[in-house]
Amino acid sequence: MGVNSMDEIRVTGGKPLRGSVSVQGSKNAALPMMAASLLHRGVSVLRGCPKIADVYCMEEILKELGASTWWRGNDLYLDCAGADRTEVPGDKTGKMRSSVILLGAMLGRNRKGLMGYPGGCVIGRRPIDLHLYVLKKMGASIADGEGYISAVCPRLAGTEILFPKSSVGATEQGILAAVLAEGETVLCRCACEPEIVWLCRYLKKMGAKIQGEGSREIRIQGVETLSGGDMKVPADRIAAGTYLCAAAATRGKIVIENPPEGELDAFLQVYRKIGGQYEGKSGKLIADGSGVRFPLPFLETEEYPGFPTDLQSPLMAVLATIPGESHIRENIFEDRFKLAGELNKMGASVAVSGRDAWIRGNASLSGCEVKAEELRGGAALILAALAAQGSTVIKGYSFVRRGYEHICRDFAALGGIIEDTGTT
Repeated sequence: MGVNSMDEIRVTGGKPLRGSVSVQGSKNAALPMMAASLLHRGVSVLRGCPKIADVYCMEEILKELGASTWWRGNDLYLDCAGADRTEVPGDKTGKMRSSVILLGAMLGRNRKGLMGYPGGCVIGRRPIDLHLYVLKKMGASIADGEGYISAVCPRLAGTEILFPKSSVGATEQGILAAVLAEGETVLCRCACEPEIVWLCRYLKKMGAKIQGEGSREIRIQGVETLSGGDMKVPADRIAAGTYLCAAAATRGKIVIENPPEGELDAFLQVYRKIGGQYEGKSGKLIADGSGVRFPLPFLETEEYPGFPTDLQSPLMAVLATIPGESHIRENIFEDRFKLAGELNKMGASVAVSGRDAWIRGNASLSGCEVKAEELRGGAALILAALAAQGSTVIKGYSFVRRGYEHICRDFAALGGIIEDTGTT
């Protein structure tokens, strides 16, 4: 995804955020639920689905396969009765890495699938070898050619799959492939992220037989057919964490109206360590960032329930406003520090070596022109700009729109001064 001169926003910072905000539906839950909808030959609905670029991209891919889709407010209807085409061109899949999870669903439904190589944010290699490993173990023949992947299988067969390492996407791939497979599939060393639990809940509503979601071992008994899905997309834990980081960076106080229950525990522990305060009250999360002032001696990203890699960049933006030295180790993606150079332009001092970053914060960041290169780093630049003195122009805003539905509107409602100078 390139950056053009119109693709920018202007933020005037230095003002603590205050007020209440509702969080959008989860990007990372909605996308696999959309893929799961392909497994029913009829209508499914995702209620409260976020209207973001990645969802629109997945919607276009499903249309390419023959599905009909429509929206009623934020409810997305997916009629997959005629979704019997088996090829997805690379110009669609190249925009979004998670498109690869459609392969298991395509095999489960139509016995074959061919797609262009998946793309997405440039934050490291993010290989898809574990996805292909899963499908091969279940009997698929895979051809991984120049720019495309094809898979064929008369009927996927249940088996035991031991993941060599935990992977959210590969776990989802295994689940989607197994629900219509013959016999029992046992997935071992699964990822435990909440998005996997939500996918399983959605599939169980469709009639899938799944046990153990949220644990390291998931058992799936294949069924012949699934009925339509109908479920509310849960609140986005990464968006919620981003907004909490915005309150911390600006030393503000905000209320999250619909916090994701229990999904932010690791983040909230860190929030408290840097001086933030929070409390749950009447189903809301009240966060006070006015006392944020302590650097973090050491933090590392981990698989769930550890500190999420997707909140590492927003947290770095907060630490850039705290005098003293903080240290972050990124264990999930090896190239997720692209933000560092842009924060340095604003007056922070971030030194990167391999998977480690040392942040010497500055209580008085200065606005300037910066550029987003990926989704979470782009959101983090907005947080730094809200905290900085003066005006910041952020180029590459389209990356942010991949995962945040109304980030500018929401921050403006909290008192932030944000102007979308580009196209929307």
